[in-house]
Amino acid sequence: MNSLVSRPARRAPRSSRARPTTSARASLGWIHDGLRHCVTLWPEIRFERESSPDEWSEAVLGEDVLASAALAVSPAQWRSALEFASVGIRELLEKFDGGRMAALHVVARCPELLPELLDLPALTPFLALHQSLRGGDAPAWSEISAVLGRDGVFGVLQWLGLPASRQTLAIFQHIAEPDLSRRLLEPLRAALWEPEAIWALSHATTLTDARIAEACHALAA
Repeated sequence: MNSLVSRPARRAPRSSRARPTTSARASLGWIHDGLRHCVTLWPEIRFERESSPDEWSEAVLGEDVLASAALAVSPAQWRSALEFASVGIRELLEKFDGGRMAALHVVARCPELLPELLDLPALTPFLALHQSLRGGDAPAWSEISAVLGRDGVFGVLQWLGLPASRQTLAIFQHIAEPDLSRRLLEPLRAALWEPEAIWALSHATTLTDARIAEACHALAA
C-alpha cells in the first residue's frame, strides 16, 4: 500500500553510483511498488528513488508513480515543503490538489514552461501525461522545450494534439480547476476539434469537470 514515509537521517554513501539525500534538504517522500521515492525542493528539484538502503539515485516518474504520489503526499506535507519553493513554482502548485506532484514534475523538467502554465494551468495535466497521450517509448521533455522555444505556446498545443488557436487558449483559461481528471484528457482533446463542442465550451463562463464531461459525452452520443 502506498503511503507517505518519513526519511531518516542518511548515512554516508556506499558507492559513487548512488547519491545520498541529506536530511537538511526539504523533501517529500512516498512508496511506490515497495520502493521509497522522494522529491527534493531545496536547493534544487530532484526526483529520486532509493536504489539500495539509504542510497538514492535519480528516478523517472511515470504516470503510475505520479498517481502514487498524489495519494500519498498530504496537504500538510506540501505546505511545509512549498516554503522552500520559488515564488513562481509555489504559485503554480497551489492551483492543484491531486495533480500537484505532476505539475512539479513538468516545471522541473521544462522550467521555461512556467510562465505559460501560470497563465494556462489546465494545460499542465496534458504535459505531465504527454507520453501516454502521444505515445512513445520515453518522455520527450527536450522536444517540448525545443517546440516552445521555436513556436511558443501554440506550437506546444499542436504538439500535444490540441488545436493551436486562440479559442483553445480561451477555453483553457475558463477551466475552473486545472486538476483535470485523467479520464477527461483524451475526450477533451478530441472534443476541441469539433465545432459543436467548441461552441458549448467557449460559451460557458466557468468550465467545471462536470461541464467538460457533459460536452464530451454529448459529442460522443
